[in-house]
Amino acid sequence: MSTSAIQICNLLYRYAECMDSGQLVEAAELFRHARIKVQSQHFIDHTALLRLWQQRIKLYPCGTPRTRHVISNPIIDIDEASGTATIRACYTVLQATEDLPLQPIAAGRYLDEFERVDGVWRFSFRDYSKLDMLGDLRAHLVV
Repeated sequence: MSTSAIQICNLLYRYAECMDSGQLVEAAELFRHARIKVQSQHFIDHTALLRLWQQRIKLYPCGTPRTRHVISNPIIDIDEASGTATIRACYTVLQATEDLPLQPIAAGRYLDEFERVDGVWRFSFRDYSKLDMLGDLRAHLVV
């Protein structure tokens, strides 16, 4: 795997790690330079994304949402000359709480675009609208 591919995949994994550890500010910061699609033809920036997460995601006394984001099957296309890349990947969100046994609560796909600026890869776009399957979200989201 190329250095660029490793750096880009690490951005995906860093996002999952931040979300699962309750570091919502840090997760949103990964998208500082990105357009984020949340519904068809509706885009937000990283500050609106953070507000949405802070309003909707339940954090437990341990400071986390008690989730595990598993990102799988990344298909990576890198254009080294232009400093751009895309990844299509699957995700599964697992959750377990004192009242909820370990189970998948959501599954879908990410479509991400990246750009290299001053030798550093960063998100430039994420499509959050590709949620394919929902499980029991009562312990995860504030409704």
